[in-house]
Amino acid sequence: MSKKPKFAVITGFLGQTQDRFRAFNAPQTLEEKFKMMNSMENVDGLELVFPYEVNEAATVKPLLKKYDLNMAAVNVNIKKDDDFIHGSISHPDKAVRDKAVRFIKEAKDFAAEVGADKVQCCPLGDGYEYSFQSDYSTSWKRMVDCIAEAGDYKPEIPLFLEYKPNEIRGNCFLENCSKTLCLLHEIGNKNIGVTLDYGHSKYGGETPAEALSLVANSPFPYYIHINDNDGKWDWDYMVGTNNFQLYVEFIYYLKRFEYSDYITSDTSPTRLDIKECFEANARWTSKIWDLLDNMNTDKLTKLLNQTDFVKNWKFLENELFFREGK
Repeated sequence: MSKKPKFAVITGFLGQTQDRFRAFNAPQTLEEKFKMMNSMENVDGLELVFPYEVNEAATVKPLLKKYDLNMAAVNVNIKKDDDFIHGSISHPDKAVRDKAVRFIKEAKDFAAEVGADKVQCCPLGDGYEYSFQSDYSTSWKRMVDCIAEAGDYKPEIPLFLEYKPNEIRGNCFLENCSKTLCLLHEIGNKNIGVTLDYGHSKYGGETPAEALSLVANSPFPYYIHINDNDGKWDWDYMVGTNNFQLYVEFIYYLKRFEYSDYITSDTSPTRLDIKECFEANARWTSKIWDLLDNMNTDKLTKLLNQTDFVKNWKFLENELFFREGK
């Protein structure tokens, strides 16, 4: 039996969220969010957004103790500031790039104070919409330099980069797993890793389990966000709701690579009960984990290395999807 997974939530989803047209759910104070998390089954980790959700460790530390919660990560936002409207780590103005790097360094300082072992960052403001809008080569070099500097600071707190095909830019520079790994290889710092968001991978045209395999076989660490979508947009649905089989494959590879860090819900409840939404993510993922524990995964791995797919499908039929009498 493998070690049970740990579950966390991005706390920004525990209050009011908003799409282009309307807001969903009532606003919550930071303590109200912590109290809600304390009531969730099988969820004990949180990912806080710095500096906009909270930026003072003195506010967070007593709440962590009071509600018996742990820090999964600090999520540093380098897109919301007015100076970042045309990008942050790729911006032509060095003063703007320096500000973005400062945000990341300050997030590492904050993480150290609140007991988080990582900072994760999704540079969504860095990209373009039009042909001849950006100097791709120079923008890439700027990103390499900025991330290298940020990664060198407090190396005991690794920096993880989350890729996404688009939003808020029409095209994000870090749009897929391969480009993110190219960036990390160019920098060469093993204290910088990849945040693999299942939904970003799926709607970006990747197979999430294959992307996971690329990262797991690289020299760099990785961290997981879970959700689901229809492959057309990053809807942040509950896990397994649009392609259960694809999600099961993803969990199989997490187990195979012995992932032991937090599995963090980057899921938007919108019209759902917030608490039940995140409990469902943890519950379904745990049940899939247990199903895989109770099957012969060594045999499955062998089947993946032969060519008769019907054998694979029959094995899954009997051992996973329709376990009659077991």
